Amino acid sequence: MLNRRTTLHTASLAAAAAVAALALVLTGCDAESGGGADSATGKDGKPAVIAPGKPGEAAKKLSAEEAAKAGDDDSPNAADRSYVRMMIEHHRQALVMTDLAPDRAGSAKVERLAERIASGQKPEIEAMRAWQKTDGGEPKGGDGGGHEGHDAKMPGMATAAQLERLRAAKGADFDALFLKLMITHHRGAVSMATDLLAQGNNIRVEEMANDVIAQQSSEIRRMRQMT
Repeated sequence: MLNRRTTLHTASLAAAAAVAALALVLTGCDAESGGGADSATGKDGKPAVIAPGKPGEAAKKLSAEEAAKAGDDDSPNAADRSYVRMMIEHHRQALVMTDLAPDRAGSAKVERLAERIASGQKPEIEAMRAWQKTDGGEPKGGDGGGHEGHDAKMPGMATAAQLERLRAAKGADFDALFLKLMITHHRGAVSMATDLLAQGNNIRVEEMANDVIAQQSSEIRRMRQMT
């Protein structure tokens, strides 16, 4: 009995020593990571939530309540509104180009492609206009009717001179120029949508941007095969 009791006592001491050692290790790790007693708590003394910042911004320490509010807040910001306004104009120029195909395209494939692009972008314009009215606020200065010319803020836009050349082209010449301009146009739209995903805040606008990336990336691959 004495030997057994001694053995149990020794085991208990060993277990206690192991727990104490583990506590010291964890404390040391916390100190090395720069976390003090308040590093795991928010302003209210409750456990904190670390919210990663946007590119170039530091992470923020939020209380559980603040994190819940931040997670639910998808209020449109300036990037969302700017993206929708410019993408409407970007899409409208694409429709100017596709409207030329039925009378000028030499290839049935190019004509069908133009029809496909138009059938995809018309509903997207309507969806973005609806978003402006319900969530994004009415655009200032009209709905952006300058789709004939190039806007430096919108990558991929054809210049007025390029559009005139497209209008004057026929057959194979039209097909080649249409594909060249539309590939550049689509790349610009994908670039704009990608930027929005990094800068915007509204879930609906992010969904529309993801649709642009998926649809137009697929069409770019299709057009490259046709050149």
